[in-house]
Amino acid sequence: MRTILALLAAAALAGCGVETASTAATAAALKKQELEQGKKTMEQMQKSIGQAMDMESQRARSAGDEK
Repeated sequence: MRTILALLAAAALAGCGVETASTAATAAALKKQELEQGKKTMEQMQKSIGQAMDMESQRARSAGDEK
């Protein structure tokens, strides 16, 4: 009887460990996705800012040529 209880307790504890590891792996995968999306957003914003700066520079040159 004690052996059966010990085996059941061990199985229950092992199941908790697997669930915890699975949860940690899922959280890590989500964090990785967030980081990748953040990098993409940052690259898009930098490109957008660069384009805006180029356009402003062209406008400034055009305004200088008109004088």
